[in-house]
Amino acid sequence: EDLDEIIGQSRALKAISLGIGIKKGGYNLYAMGKPGSGKHSVVERFIQSHAKDEKKAGDWCYVNNFEDPQKPISLKLPPSVGVQLKNDMEELVEELQSIIPSVFESEEYREKKQSIINKLNEIKEQAFEALKEKAKQELIAIRYTASGYTLSPMSKENKILEKQEYQALSKKEKKQIQEKIKKFTTQIENTAQEMVIKTREQQKEIRELERAMTKKAVDNSINELRKRYQKYDKVLDYLQSLEEDIVKNSQDFLPATQSNLFFMGIRSAKDSGIFNKYHVNVLVSHKNGEGAPIVYENNPTYANLFGEIEYIAQMGTLLTDFNLIKAGALHKANGGYLILDASKVLMQPFVWEGLKRMLKSGEIRIESLAQSLSLISTLTLEPQTITLDAKIVLIGSRLLYYLLYNYDPEFKELFKINADFENDTPRNDENSLLYAKMIGMIARDNALLPLDKKAVGKVIEYSSRLAEDSQKLSTHLGSLNDLLQEADFIASQKKRKKITKAEIVQAITEKIERSDRIKDQLYEAIQRGTILIQTEGKAVGQINGVAVLDLGNFSFGHPLRITALTRLGKGGVVNIEREAKLSGPAHDKGIMILSSYLAATYAKDFPLSITATLVFEQSYGIVEGDSASCAELFALLSSLSETALDQSIAVTGSVNQHGQVQAVGGINEKIEGFFDVCTLVSSAKNNGIIIPSSNVKHLMLKEEVLEAVKSGTFKIYAIKSIDEGMEILTGKASGKKDKNGKFQKGTINYLVEEKLRLLANKSKRKKI
Repeated sequence: EDLDEIIGQSRALKAISLGIGIKKGGYNLYAMGKPGSGKHSVVERFIQSHAKDEKKAGDWCYVNNFEDPQKPISLKLPPSVGVQLKNDMEELVEELQSIIPSVFESEEYREKKQSIINKLNEIKEQAFEALKEKAKQELIAIRYTASGYTLSPMSKENKILEKQEYQALSKKEKKQIQEKIKKFTTQIENTAQEMVIKTREQQKEIRELERAMTKKAVDNSINELRKRYQKYDKVLDYLQSLEEDIVKNSQDFLPATQSNLFFMGIRSAKDSGIFNKYHVNVLVSHKNGEGAPIVYENNPTYANLFGEIEYIAQMGTLLTDFNLIKAGALHKANGGYLILDASKVLMQPFVWEGLKRMLKSGEIRIESLAQSLSLISTLTLEPQTITLDAKIVLIGSRLLYYLLYNYDPEFKELFKINADFENDTPRNDENSLLYAKMIGMIARDNALLPLDKKAVGKVIEYSSRLAEDSQKLSTHLGSLNDLLQEADFIASQKKRKKITKAEIVQAITEKIERSDRIKDQLYEAIQRGTILIQTEGKAVGQINGVAVLDLGNFSFGHPLRITALTRLGKGGVVNIEREAKLSGPAHDKGIMILSSYLAATYAKDFPLSITATLVFEQSYGIVEGDSASCAELFALLSSLSETALDQSIAVTGSVNQHGQVQAVGGINEKIEGFFDVCTLVSSAKNNGIIIPSSNVKHLMLKEEVLEAVKSGTFKIYAIKSIDEGMEILTGKASGKKDKNGKFQKGTINYLVEEKLRLLANKSKRKKI
């Protein structure tokens, strides 16, 4: 059956539920855990189950601000209403391109316009006729022609004087005529100036007529829109401004304007963009019944997240308008949820600061990043802000969460909820059944072949191996999905109808083989004797420790020879790795614990006069961790007691000051690593490894090791104390203190104490 719950993530799911349930500011969510643990899919599935019943998100639009085009107006409308408004406005513009020209072609308009023109012509004619009659009375003839006017002197018989007649006049008469001509020229110019003013008044009157006629024609269409959008005050305000602009610019709708555009090489008014200012830019649109939007932005650049203002090049100039405003992921998720990868957000320049700024202000502000950084000086827009009502979900690592929490004061105010995903879950019957359901669901979702029972069992076993705990199941869904995909490919090549255990095992084996080149080279060096590892016989002050080499996608264990030498001195336990600066702090701590153990266990009543040197033979890299401290202590005790250690047995484990053996990591890789080397060198006929008893629950070993353990050819010893380990390695009793605080004679501890006491006495005599 399909899995209807998330395995082992109750803590995270409870946090997610709280995060998406609280609608107050600052309650955004940070989901943290290991990469590949399924955080993204779990968060998205959980949000989807809740978002479908939440309040529907609305449409967001930008429209022209007719008073200030550089500051577009934002409109919030119910779902699908924004698209409806956009379509209505396009239809309105097309409709007006037919209605307005018809108004200017109507009989009513022509008559009223002609009446205005005739009125001015009549005034002009009367004014100039009056002036002409007045001049005639003073024997000056005024004649109007197409190129202007002329003034000529007349005789008393009202005839224009000929040139000879004018020349015959006296100087006085000529002067009088010139003065009259000058006077009437001035009067004509004054009258003409008055007519210019009258013409302006006429043009204004004609424009008023055009506006009145246009408004009368437009009112019907826009009133229908007003009724349709009467619930939305901002839309009504926009329609009012729109109508005023259409009335004011009615000439744009006339055929003459279209003809001019055609001669300019523009095929239509639509191509020219002359009506772009009447468009509606639907930034985000939703359909009814969709529920709250869920958006995942994989590439959260500044523009992709917050939107941008685009530009078009026109005659060498960059131009823009409100139609070129583009939505970002924050707009698309408004009213719902925005899922982001934390690391990607932090890696993009200015995005993290921009996101915090908008979350704090509760507004989405579209601004040009280049403009704010003064990279360009092009005129840009200042769109009206949009109210932000989105829940932000950041998905990232634990390290990133704690760094942000401690070093970014605003982070803890804006992301108050953290969902911490578990790395594993208890392995019990209930969870095993749920895991089987999840395996089946993954197979169906990815169109994989079905798995049989043994294949499912092997996958569950592999999950415990990933968790490094036989009592746990890994919640790392990425690794599980990869294994099923690869097993499906193998089964398909074999033309199987289902995936069996054999395909699962083969997929695991091939996964290892793709990455184990370095392991094979290292094991080969051991097999050929280049790296000295002794897996048989006995030796004093020498033991096989086991290290783990982590290559990222693959880790493996391999033995390391550890040797110890002891002598009289005051140096204590000297770590050669540390002296060579090849030792990490955790390993140095383990060495210091050894000194403390020796002093507390054997030298309570005398000074510890010893110089002991410890070294990882043929190790040239950094040594870190304290999982070899048990092996190092065994080598020291062997050297001090001069008792040989069994070289067929390797050791791993940490030790405390009281000689108690503590759990270590990578236990499966260490056991398998020593087993593989023994198989190469000595066929692993009588080898073994000592591990802390607290690590037994972590054992998830490969089948070859299990078979060897069952047959008795390879042994795994679980110990709680150093004394138990020494008895296994030496075959002798470690010895316990009697009532007098003395170790039993002949035991390992007795020999160590006697050796330390002897060294202390020698040191004392030397001082004397």
